[in-house]
Amino acid sequence: MNLDELEPKQVFRFFRELSAVPRGSGSTSAAAELCLRFARERGLEHYTDSVGNVIIIKPASASYESAPPVILQGHLDMVCCKTSDCQKDMTAEGLDLATDGAFVWAEGTSLGGDDGIAVAMALAALDDGALPHPRLEAFFTTDEETGMTGARCADVSPLRGRRLINIDSEAEGVFTVGCAGGVRAVCSLPAALTKAESDAFEVSVGGLRGGHSGTDIDKGRANANIILGRALESVLQISGTGLCTLSGGTADNAIPSAASARIVCPRESRGELAERMEKLNAELRREFAETDPDVRAELRGVTLGAPDALDGESARRVVRFLTRCPNGIQSMSRHIPDLVESSLNLGIAELDGSSARFTFSLRSGLPSEMERMKRQLTELTEALGGSVAYSGEYPAWQYREVSPLRELMTEVFTEQYGHAPRVETIHAGLECGLLGEKLPELDCVSIGPDLLDIHSCRERMDVVSVQRVWRFLLEVLRRSK
Repeated sequence: MNLDELEPKQVFRFFRELSAVPRGSGSTSAAAELCLRFARERGLEHYTDSVGNVIIIKPASASYESAPPVILQGHLDMVCCKTSDCQKDMTAEGLDLATDGAFVWAEGTSLGGDDGIAVAMALAALDDGALPHPRLEAFFTTDEETGMTGARCADVSPLRGRRLINIDSEAEGVFTVGCAGGVRAVCSLPAALTKAESDAFEVSVGGLRGGHSGTDIDKGRANANIILGRALESVLQISGTGLCTLSGGTADNAIPSAASARIVCPRESRGELAERMEKLNAELRREFAETDPDVRAELRGVTLGAPDALDGESARRVVRFLTRCPNGIQSMSRHIPDLVESSLNLGIAELDGSSARFTFSLRSGLPSEMERMKRQLTELTEALGGSVAYSGEYPAWQYREVSPLRELMTEVFTEQYGHAPRVETIHAGLECGLLGEKLPELDCVSIGPDLLDIHSCRERMDVVSVQRVWRFLLEVLRRSK
């Protein structure tokens, strides 16, 4: 099927247009210009600021002039992932969308439904000439996925609204009303290089499910960087083996599904290398039979000439870090059943010249837990002779006891679905906490259609879920008089 055949047509039209331009974190100018051009063509009030956020305002329709304005909010950027055989340059090219009528996905890459569907729905609402509505303020932020820079630096002075519908959740029927805070950590270790003369091999880890480091961290999925560390710990024990390259993961907030390293090793030790890899594979198949049944660690010969390799001490530092760093769930909430309180995700591991870098996403609903995790990471890194830089910290979004917006949305949802929504706080990070600091007394609810396996190449969007959420959003706007 073609996306043109899908309903609601305007929503999928704007999603298709947005997907035609590159919009990975840090490269959202084309997406921002698309939105600004939309506003100019329709004569709508519009603004952009120093970090590329976009605000588009549509006046209230007749008889809604005194109604409280409503902000429709989402982010322009997406997490870019692609399969190992995909040749697309996601910094310069759009996505190859596909659909079977039930789901929408992108061939060979992540879909960017997180959060392209928010932009598409907001533009479709602004474009609907028949929809009765209060003053609508569409607010599109940049670089949410890499530290919420847009929300943190936003100029919100054009916004009058104090009721905000964030369309950045991935489960239909769930009203998110609170979230964890977070921060990015980059741990750097010094690395000294020496010339290597032995045969070269690539150690790779693949077949993992990956996923979102907030919403999927409780599923026990394997982290490719951590597994690669286990593989390297085993093979680098062989005399004369050295580490040349290290590459794993694409984003700090995505559980990495693949990682690889190139090593040099005496030719006569190849048999021992293969034996150790087979032993590791047997362990992995037992450990991750339920969560990652296709996990695999592979070894193959490669041609590197006379490559640079880390000296023995540098290689040991890298392996010690990978095998001893905290990763995954650190604590569960003592107040909300089954809610992760604190976690870390080693999203990116890389060798770059004279340093090895490891990028983490840290999340917690408790400031004290966040500080504990930061101390633990700092102490490990410094003990290995390195340093840590923290950036992009954002606050937790605290539950609001009194929420007229939540009450209205619950009423509409119950009428349309025949049951009440699930109201919850989540471990993933949302921009609502930062925006609440900028817009005092902000009343905020986050919603969204079903998006599966976000931040991965298996990401897909449920078409019927989009239809229901769109119908729900329109009725909330009609009732906001």
